[in-house]
Amino acid sequence: MNVVIPTEDKQMQSIIEKVRHGQRLSLEDGVFLYQSDDLLTIGQLANEVNLRKNGKKVYFIENMSLYFTNVCEAHCAFCNFRKDEGEEGSYTLSGEQMIEYVEQHFHPGVREFHIVGGHNANVPFQYYVDSLSALKARFPEVTLKAYTAAEIDFFSRISGLTYREVLQELMKAGLQSLTGGGAEILSDHYRKKMRVDKADVSQYLEVHRTAHELGLRTHTTMLYGSIETKEDRIRHMMHIRELQDDTNGFQVFIPLSMQPINPRAGIRRRNSAFEDLKTIAISRLMLDNFQHIKAYFINIGVQLTQVALTMGASDAHGTIVKEKISHAAGALTPEGITREDLIWLIKGAGRIPVERDTFYNEIKVYE
Repeated sequence: MNVVIPTEDKQMQSIIEKVRHGQRLSLEDGVFLYQSDDLLTIGQLANEVNLRKNGKKVYFIENMSLYFTNVCEAHCAFCNFRKDEGEEGSYTLSGEQMIEYVEQHFHPGVREFHIVGGHNANVPFQYYVDSLSALKARFPEVTLKAYTAAEIDFFSRISGLTYREVLQELMKAGLQSLTGGGAEILSDHYRKKMRVDKADVSQYLEVHRTAHELGLRTHTTMLYGSIETKEDRIRHMMHIRELQDDTNGFQVFIPLSMQPINPRAGIRRRNSAFEDLKTIAISRLMLDNFQHIKAYFINIGVQLTQVALTMGASDAHGTIVKEKISHAAGALTPEGITREDLIWLIKGAGRIPVERDTFYNEIKVYE
């Protein structure tokens, strides 16, 4: 049991007592934690919660990120990945072209394809179904974790199908889990100001609710570090905590640190390490009904990911191979990482690396 550094602050003491007695933290508690500069107490408390839930195990997966198209009808203010149809650098791959790309990078240890892309209205919904079918036919043993809730909403609009019908069609083609993207900040005010012209808050949550009802286990994210308030972040966590109470369908929460559009942007345009660690720790404390909080090395870097494993994170993501979205936005981190490096990183934090599948079934424990 860790000893949290003694603090004289009454509200911090109250939060410590709540956490240790399994009581749920409130909006006010979460905002207070963000306002506090006592990172060590917050981090140790999150570590205590994580050890109680997961012991010293930290999970990772051998996966590949795939992007069938970067053509997108949306113009979100923070995105540098999207292109217009016909713009230089735009592309839309067929299933055969994607298989050709995968075969260049594939090895038998890969267990998951993580598939996201633009909202390309120049192709029909069937294109997105066929994309999954082609991969499933060629790589039947690899789990298809595909599309964001915002993409599902987009597919519903272009096809005229309900969310349930869209998901059922994709499941027939091989869909086994949804990615967590498209959440950004679950605040309609934020989404209007940041031109998030895709699924709104209620639609994002409804897609995941429907997926959970159909038996899909999904992921969920929060993109922080732009115009949102600390209260917006905590309300975001409370939205997904409430849905998790109803469905228990989320597997992991992934805080995503906003990247500046320009890779040459200075440190003042990036989230601080302090802010990144605090967000992971607060996520662990607020989301009492989530098993896992992920430290996403693509956004915060491998060394900070290692530190995050002692502040509430129990998942170090995966090998990825070649990440494009955060790097299009200016990420300075590696585009991928090897299994050996992930194991080294986790062991270096005094944790036990566990290779998992998409559903957190343990494949191999590296004692």
